[in-house]
Amino acid sequence: MPVINLKKLQTHRNRTFGLPPAKRLSSPTQALTFVNERGFVYFWPIKGIDLPSLWTAVAGDRPVADKHDDPGHITWGWKDGALGRKIWYYAKVLRGKATMISLEVAPYFYALSENYGSPEEDYLIAYREGRLTQASKQVYETLLDNGALNTLDLRQKAKLSNANDTEFNKALEQLQRDFKILPIGVAQAGAWKYSHIYEIVTRHYPDLSEQARIITESQARTKLLELYFNMVGAADLRDVNKLFGWGNEVIKRSVGRLVENGKLAMAEHPKLAGEWAAIPEINK
Repeated sequence: MPVINLKKLQTHRNRTFGLPPAKRLSSPTQALTFVNERGFVYFWPIKGIDLPSLWTAVAGDRPVADKHDDPGHITWGWKDGALGRKIWYYAKVLRGKATMISLEVAPYFYALSENYGSPEEDYLIAYREGRLTQASKQVYETLLDNGALNTLDLRQKAKLSNANDTEFNKALEQLQRDFKILPIGVAQAGAWKYSHIYEIVTRHYPDLSEQARIITESQARTKLLELYFNMVGAADLRDVNKLFGWGNEVIKRSVGRLVENGKLAMAEHPKLAGEWAAIPEINK
């Protein structure tokens, strides 16, 4: 079994993560190219997850900024300025964290969601099967009936004003992870004069469901894993499952297909235990 070359791995990640010697991103156009070339990235870096993030490519490999850190404002401004412009798909997707997905890749994610092309019925099926909470059902139905709403109005109209913040925020996260709602703008509402505006996914991207219809689950997983390994170079299969949440057996089968066609190779990490796969060019 080949052994991962750690020097080659670090060089590869420096390039794909946008770390030195790569130049930092300095414009919204560069940010869009960064997302499109990788297929999907995080907005902020997430502890314990290896994946490129827009923040790191702009501000460098350092802790996420506080409100006084200018690169943080730049990155946040680019993200907010793009909401509603349909230049990428943005929502809390992977592990419920802010994820930016290229419009070319978004149908592959959607193909793995529990949506079957009928936004008025899919959520009811999910609710009856116990895959959707009562709070999530109320939030979704409110958007379905009223159109796009900012967070404050959405919570009030969904009759969740008396619910605790955790319950409401979990509903927003669940619906985003399942590609049912997404933020499309920012409203000057609330004490901080900042509130996301949410909309039904199929209203904002009416072609997404049809684009995803022709993609099988196997094809979707193969595509997303290939993009992922092209970014990170090598990964323990446990960490792959931590990111995508498909289950260990599904991950092994999906990685196995990439190994069979030569896109990946099972490998040993020289320092860490685990079941590793890597792109061939970083193996010794």
